Amino acid sequence: MSPPDLYDLLSKGLRQLNLPQPLDDKQQSRLIKYVELLNKWNKTYNLTAVRKPEQMITRHLFDSLSIFPYVRGKRLLDVGTGAGLPGIPLAIVFPERHFTLLDSNNKKTRFVTQAVSELELSNVDVVQSRVEEFQSAELFDTIITRAYSTIGEMVKQTSHLLAIDGIFLAMKGVNPMTEIDELPSDYVVKENHVIKVPELEEARHLLEISKVI
Repeated sequence: MSPPDLYDLLSKGLRQLNLPQPLDDKQQSRLIKYVELLNKWNKTYNLTAVRKPEQMITRHLFDSLSIFPYVRGKRLLDVGTGAGLPGIPLAIVFPERHFTLLDSNNKKTRFVTQAVSELELSNVDVVQSRVEEFQSAELFDTIITRAYSTIGEMVKQTSHLLAIDGIFLAMKGVNPMTEIDELPSDYVVKENHVIKVPELEEARHLLEISKVI
């Protein structure tokens, strides 16, 4: 697909997502540029199994942005961000919020750091660390994971980073009933949302998890 075609695909999906306010030209350009950077780096660094830019828009951009109604707070942590997903697309859409993108893989954090620089995202920090070892002076309102471990392991490994009234958002494919059953007893699934991703017919679920107070 040529860039005009990618913009058409992006515009169509954004209309279906029904974001709280339309994205301006700069935001849309940043989303396309992110896909172009990912496609370029992917040829050398193998950052994602998705190879075509148009599939990256659907499987990465739209998938990441589909959780926008459930993101809350000013400080957000994307654990196991990989190539910057969902953190970079969300940071482009929500410039008023601050995102920390965490991953232990040096190859991936190098790409994410370069992408954040080229996209001029002042609301993003990139950290290379194992999540169990990562410490933050300020805790996070929302911790997001996408295709990262099981729900139980995710909560155990990241609970020291969650604010008292914060939430976990666990992005999953099919409904993870077995994982829910293995959640620590002091945490509860508040909501299990069925997510519709534009141009994608595969199952998607988003679990809102909070600590029992």
